[in-house]
Amino acid sequence: MSKVILVTGPARSGKSEWAENLAAQSHKPVIYIATAPIDPSDKEWQQRIQKHQQRRPKEWTTLEIPSKLSVALADANPNNCVLVDSLGTWVANLLEESDDTWNKILEEFIETTKLVAADIIFVAEEAGWGVIPAYPVGRIFRDRLGSVVRQLGVVSDDVYMVAGGHVLNLSLLGYPLPTPKS
Repeated sequence: MSKVILVTGPARSGKSEWAENLAAQSHKPVIYIATAPIDPSDKEWQQRIQKHQQRRPKEWTTLEIPSKLSVALADANPNNCVLVDSLGTWVANLLEESDDTWNKILEEFIETTKLVAADIIFVAEEAGWGVIPAYPVGRIFRDRLGSVVRQLGVVSDDVYMVAGGHVLNLSLLGYPLPTPKS
């Protein structure tokens, strides 16, 4: 039986480290899906990516999947643990899609996640806890990411929040909301 885990929280909270710890605890071969596009002209971004790469065990397989996440998940081997880092970057990569196209992508993503035979661990940023962005693309990003996290949380076996140097298992502490109707 496969397991879906969602690890969420604010920036620099330790989400990725917790997700990596969970993947290592699975004792399965890990497929790490990196959603961040490589941009050699952005040195600071490259340093962030390198920090993640250096933390991962060498035996983990890394796939760079900036947009076709559902396809990669559907192809997952049931004997593997798949770690997707991160959904915020994946959403950002698809911001230029129309609302109709985005809704189809999100629906396919949620349905695919329910059917995948492999264990999957998703890392997702929490957005929208502060000021409403003053520009349209910022609001689109915040709303789309919030929808992804909420819908994925409902279909996940475990949901963890990492904040303030602590990990909370929201699955044990809270109650899931029904999936919203778009």
